[in-house]
Amino acid sequence: MTPVRLASRNGTSTLAVVEPQSAGEGLVVPVDDGPIPRHVAIIMDGNGRWAEARGLSRQAGHRAGTANIRRIIEHFGRRGVGCLTLYAFSTENWKRPKREVRGLFHILARAISREVSHLHETGVRVVHIGRLDGLPDDLRRKVEDAIALTRDNTRMTVAVAFNYGGRAEILDAVRRIIADGVPPEQVTERLFSRYLYAPDLPDPDLIIRTAGEMRISNFLLWQAAYAEFYFTDRYWPDFDVDEADRALAAYSQRQRRFGALTQTHGAAETRGRSDA
Repeated sequence: MTPVRLASRNGTSTLAVVEPQSAGEGLVVPVDDGPIPRHVAIIMDGNGRWAEARGLSRQAGHRAGTANIRRIIEHFGRRGVGCLTLYAFSTENWKRPKREVRGLFHILARAISREVSHLHETGVRVVHIGRLDGLPDDLRRKVEDAIALTRDNTRMTVAVAFNYGGRAEILDAVRRIIADGVPPEQVTERLFSRYLYAPDLPDPDLIIRTAGEMRISNFLLWQAAYAEFYFTDRYWPDFDVDEADRALAAYSQRQRRFGALTQTHGAAETRGRSDA
Protein backbone atom coordinates (compact mmCIF):
# COMPACT_ATOMS: atom_id res chain seq x y z
CA MET A 1 0.00 0.00 0.00
CA THR A 2 1.44 3.32 -1.07
CA PRO A 3 0.78 6.61 0.72
CA VAL A 4 -1.30 8.98 -1.37
CA ARG A 5 -1.41 12.78 -1.45
CA LEU A 6 -4.77 14.33 -0.62
CA ALA A 7 -5.96 17.93 -0.83
CA SER A 8 -7.35 19.43 2.36
CA ARG A 9 -9.91 22.20 2.81
CA ASN A 10 -7.32 24.95 3.10
CA GLY A 11 -5.57 23.87 -0.10
CA THR A 12 -2.60 22.19 1.58
CA SER A 13 -1.76 18.58 0.93
CA THR A 14 -1.71 15.74 3.42
CA LEU A 15 0.10 12.44 3.11
CA ALA A 16 -2.11 9.52 4.06
CA VAL A 17 -2.07 5.74 4.03
CA VAL A 18 -5.08 4.01 2.52
CA GLU A 19 -5.87 0.84 4.45
CA PRO A 20 -8.13 -1.58 2.52
CA GLN A 21 -11.34 -2.48 4.32
CA SER A 22 -13.09 -4.44 1.58
CA ALA A 23 -13.26 -4.36 -2.19
CA GLY A 24 -13.59 -0.76 -3.34
CA GLU A 25 -13.32 0.69 0.16
CA GLY A 26 -10.47 2.15 2.15
CA LEU A 27 -9.76 4.02 5.35
CA VAL A 28 -7.65 7.13 4.88
CA VAL A 29 -5.24 7.54 7.77
CA PRO A 30 -3.34 10.86 7.87
CA VAL A 31 0.43 10.84 8.37
CA ASP A 32 1.48 14.46 7.86
CA ASP A 33 -1.68 15.88 9.43
CA GLY A 34 -0.84 14.86 12.96
CA PRO A 35 1.98 14.62 15.48
CA ILE A 36 5.20 12.94 14.42
CA PRO A 37 7.04 11.07 17.17
CA ARG A 38 10.25 12.73 18.22
CA HIS A 39 11.85 9.36 19.03
CA VAL A 40 11.01 6.02 17.38
CA ALA A 41 12.54 2.79 18.67
CA ILE A 42 12.38 -0.49 16.76
CA ILE A 43 12.75 -4.08 17.93
CA MET A 44 14.03 -5.55 14.67
CA ASP A 45 12.73 -9.12 14.91
CA GLY A 46 12.24 -11.95 12.45
CA ASN A 47 15.47 -12.15 10.42
CA GLY A 48 15.89 -15.85 11.10
CA ARG A 49 12.27 -16.74 10.35
CA TRP A 50 12.40 -14.64 7.16
CA ALA A 51 15.38 -16.69 6.02
CA GLU A 52 13.95 -20.06 7.03
CA ALA A 53 10.75 -19.33 5.10
CA ARG A 54 12.92 -18.92 1.99
CA GLY A 55 15.16 -21.92 2.61
CA LEU A 56 18.11 -19.69 3.47
CA SER A 57 20.54 -19.67 6.38
CA ARG A 58 19.91 -17.52 9.45
CA GLN A 59 23.03 -15.53 8.54
CA ALA A 60 21.40 -14.68 5.21
CA GLY A 61 18.43 -13.37 7.17
CA HIS A 62 20.66 -11.20 9.32
CA ARG A 63 22.35 -9.82 6.22
CA ALA A 64 18.97 -9.00 4.69
CA GLY A 65 17.89 -7.31 7.90
CA THR A 66 21.05 -5.21 7.99
CA ALA A 67 20.53 -4.20 4.36
CA ASN A 68 17.09 -2.85 5.30
CA ILE A 69 18.41 -0.40 7.88
CA ARG A 70 19.52 2.42 5.56
CA ARG A 71 16.16 2.90 3.84
CA ILE A 72 14.31 2.91 7.16
CA ILE A 73 16.68 5.48 8.67
CA GLU A 74 16.33 7.68 5.61
CA HIS A 75 12.54 7.35 5.55
CA PHE A 76 12.01 8.25 9.20
CA GLY A 77 14.44 11.13 8.73
CA ARG A 78 12.33 12.45 5.83
CA ARG A 79 9.24 12.16 8.00
CA GLY A 80 10.82 14.41 10.65
CA VAL A 81 11.72 11.81 13.28
CA GLY A 82 14.67 13.23 15.19
CA CYS A 83 15.88 10.06 16.90
CA LEU A 84 15.71 6.41 15.86
CA THR A 85 16.86 3.60 18.14
CA LEU A 86 17.48 0.16 16.64
CA TYR A 87 17.59 -2.92 18.88
CA ALA A 88 20.31 -4.94 17.17
CA PHE A 89 21.68 -7.36 19.78
CA SER A 90 20.46 -7.95 23.32
CA THR A 91 22.38 -9.18 26.34
CA GLU A 92 20.23 -12.33 26.06
CA ASN A 93 21.36 -12.96 22.48
CA TRP A 94 24.66 -14.30 23.85
CA LYS A 95 22.68 -17.49 24.53
CA ARG A 96 22.44 -18.19 20.79
CA PRO A 97 24.86 -20.60 19.10
CA LYS A 98 28.40 -19.20 19.09
CA ARG A 99 28.60 -19.46 15.32
CA GLU A 100 25.52 -17.27 14.89
CA VAL A 101 26.82 -14.71 17.40
CA ARG A 102 30.17 -14.50 15.60
CA GLY A 103 28.33 -14.10 12.32
CA LEU A 104 26.23 -11.26 13.75
CA PHE A 105 29.35 -9.46 14.93
CA HIS A 106 30.93 -9.83 11.49
CA ILE A 107 27.80 -8.57 9.72
CA LEU A 108 27.52 -5.56 12.03
CA ALA A 109 31.20 -4.67 11.62
CA ARG A 110 30.84 -4.75 7.83
CA ALA A 111 27.62 -2.71 7.99
CA ILE A 112 29.31 0.00 10.06
CA SER A 113 32.22 0.19 7.61
CA ARG A 114 29.81 0.38 4.68
CA GLU A 115 27.32 2.88 6.10
CA VAL A 116 29.16 5.25 8.42
CA SER A 117 30.42 7.60 5.69
CA HIS A 118 26.93 7.91 4.20
CA LEU A 119 25.42 8.56 7.63
CA HIS A 120 28.01 11.22 8.32
CA GLU A 121 27.49 12.91 4.95
CA THR A 122 23.74 13.08 5.55
CA GLY A 123 24.10 14.65 9.01
CA VAL A 124 23.27 11.60 11.13
CA ARG A 125 24.81 11.24 14.57
CA VAL A 126 25.51 7.66 15.65
CA VAL A 127 25.42 6.71 19.32
CA HIS A 128 25.67 3.35 21.05
CA ILE A 129 23.61 2.16 23.99
CA GLY A 130 24.66 -0.96 25.81
CA ARG A 131 27.96 -2.42 26.96
CA LEU A 132 31.00 -2.33 24.70
CA ASP A 133 33.00 -4.59 26.98
CA GLY A 134 32.91 -8.20 25.83
CA LEU A 135 32.64 -7.29 22.15
CA PRO A 136 35.43 -8.20 19.72
CA ASP A 137 38.12 -5.52 19.61
CA ASP A 138 37.62 -4.82 15.91
CA LEU A 139 33.87 -4.30 16.33
CA ARG A 140 34.33 -2.11 19.40
CA ARG A 141 36.81 0.10 17.55
CA LYS A 142 34.44 0.48 14.60
CA VAL A 143 31.61 1.52 16.93
CA GLU A 144 33.84 4.01 18.74
CA ASP A 145 35.15 5.43 15.45
CA ALA A 146 31.60 5.86 14.09
CA ILE A 147 30.56 7.69 17.27
CA ALA A 148 33.62 9.97 17.09
CA LEU A 149 33.16 10.74 13.38
CA THR A 150 29.49 11.70 13.65
CA ARG A 151 29.34 13.24 17.13
CA ASP A 152 28.74 16.81 15.90
CA ASN A 153 25.96 15.96 13.41
CA THR A 154 22.54 17.38 14.23
CA ARG A 155 20.06 16.35 11.52
CA MET A 156 19.12 13.04 13.15
CA THR A 157 20.38 10.67 15.84
CA VAL A 158 20.55 6.91 15.28
CA ALA A 159 21.14 4.94 18.47
CA VAL A 160 22.32 1.37 18.00
CA ALA A 161 21.34 -0.82 20.95
CA PHE A 162 23.98 -3.53 20.74
CA ASN A 163 24.86 -5.79 23.66
CA TYR A 164 22.00 -3.97 25.37
CA GLY A 165 19.54 -4.99 28.04
CA GLY A 166 17.06 -2.80 29.88
CA ARG A 167 17.64 -4.48 33.24
CA ALA A 168 21.42 -4.25 32.79
CA GLU A 169 21.07 -0.53 32.02
CA ILE A 170 19.07 0.05 35.22
CA LEU A 171 21.54 -1.97 37.30
CA ASP A 172 24.49 -0.10 35.80
CA ALA A 173 22.77 3.21 36.61
CA VAL A 174 22.15 2.14 40.22
CA ARG A 175 25.77 1.05 40.63
CA ARG A 176 27.06 4.37 39.31
CA ILE A 177 24.72 6.33 41.60
CA ILE A 178 25.98 4.35 44.59
CA ALA A 179 29.60 4.75 43.47
CA ASP A 180 29.09 8.52 43.23
CA GLY A 181 27.80 8.59 46.81
CA VAL A 182 24.47 10.20 45.96
CA PRO A 183 22.28 10.40 49.11
CA PRO A 184 19.05 8.41 48.70
CA GLU A 185 16.86 11.47 49.27
CA GLN A 186 18.49 13.16 46.28
CA VAL A 187 17.67 10.34 43.85
CA THR A 188 14.86 11.56 41.58
CA GLU A 189 13.62 10.37 38.20
CA ARG A 190 15.50 13.21 36.55
CA LEU A 191 18.75 12.36 38.31
CA PHE A 192 18.34 8.63 37.63
CA SER A 193 17.83 9.32 33.93
CA ARG A 194 21.18 11.10 33.82
CA TYR A 195 22.87 7.81 34.72
CA LEU A 196 21.41 5.86 31.80
CA TYR A 197 23.51 4.89 28.79
CA ALA A 198 22.38 7.82 26.62
CA PRO A 199 20.93 10.46 28.96
CA ASP A 200 20.66 13.08 26.21
CA LEU A 201 18.14 11.06 24.20
CA PRO A 202 14.42 11.75 24.74
CA ASP A 203 12.21 8.90 25.88
CA PRO A 204 10.73 6.95 22.96
CA ASP A 205 7.30 8.11 21.82
CA LEU A 206 6.71 5.09 19.59
CA ILE A 207 8.11 1.56 19.88
CA ILE A 208 7.70 -0.71 16.86
CA ARG A 209 8.15 -4.47 16.98
CA THR A 210 8.21 -6.61 13.87
CA ALA A 211 7.53 -10.32 13.24
CA GLY A 212 4.26 -10.63 15.17
CA GLU A 213 5.64 -10.79 18.69
CA MET A 214 3.93 -8.65 21.34
CA ARG A 215 6.43 -8.20 24.13
CA ILE A 216 9.07 -5.64 25.06
CA SER A 217 11.96 -8.13 25.49
CA ASN A 218 14.03 -6.15 27.98
CA PHE A 219 14.14 -3.08 25.73
CA LEU A 220 14.24 0.48 27.14
CA LEU A 221 12.41 -0.60 30.28
CA TRP A 222 12.86 2.73 32.07
CA GLN A 223 12.39 4.96 29.04
CA ALA A 224 9.30 3.18 27.65
CA ALA A 225 7.01 4.14 30.54
CA TYR A 226 4.70 6.24 28.32
CA ALA A 227 5.61 4.94 24.87
CA GLU A 228 2.98 3.98 22.31
CA PHE A 229 3.41 0.54 20.72
CA TYR A 230 2.93 -0.68 17.17
CA PHE A 231 3.12 -4.40 16.38
CA THR A 232 3.32 -5.78 12.87
CA ASP A 233 3.48 -9.31 11.47
CA ARG A 234 6.10 -8.21 8.94
CA TYR A 235 9.53 -9.73 9.43
CA TRP A 236 12.21 -7.06 9.75
CA PRO A 237 13.71 -7.56 6.24
CA ASP A 238 10.19 -6.94 4.85
CA PHE A 239 9.49 -3.87 6.99
CA ASP A 240 9.30 -1.21 4.28
CA VAL A 241 8.46 2.48 4.03
CA ASP A 242 4.74 1.74 3.62
CA GLU A 243 4.69 -0.21 6.88
CA ALA A 244 6.68 2.56 8.54
CA ASP A 245 4.03 5.05 7.42
CA ARG A 246 1.30 2.81 8.80
CA ALA A 247 3.08 2.88 12.16
CA LEU A 248 3.29 6.68 12.04
CA ALA A 249 -0.36 6.91 11.01
CA ALA A 250 -1.37 4.69 13.94
CA TYR A 251 0.67 6.86 16.30
CA SER A 252 -0.99 10.02 15.00
CA GLN A 253 -4.38 8.60 16.03
CA ARG A 254 -3.38 7.81 19.61
CA GLN A 255 -4.52 9.99 22.51
CA ARG A 256 -1.54 10.48 24.82
CA ARG A 257 -2.54 11.69 28.28
CA PHE A 258 0.53 10.85 30.42
CA GLY A 259 -1.79 10.10 33.33
CA ALA A 260 -3.94 13.22 32.87
CA LEU A 261 -7.60 13.37 31.86
CA THR A 262 -7.09 15.40 28.70
CA GLN A 263 -5.06 14.63 25.62
CA THR A 264 -1.49 16.02 25.66
CA HIS A 265 -0.19 14.63 22.37
CA GLY A 266 1.97 17.67 21.72
CA ALA A 267 3.83 17.00 24.94
CA ALA A 268 5.96 14.49 23.07
CA GLU A 269 7.71 17.35 21.37
CA THR A 270 8.27 19.48 24.49
CA ARG A 271 8.13 17.14 27.45
CA GLY A 272 11.43 16.20 29.02
CA ARG A 273 12.08 13.65 31.70
CA SER A 274 10.52 14.96 34.88
CA ASP A 275 10.83 14.32 38.57
CA ALA A 276 7.12 13.55 38.91
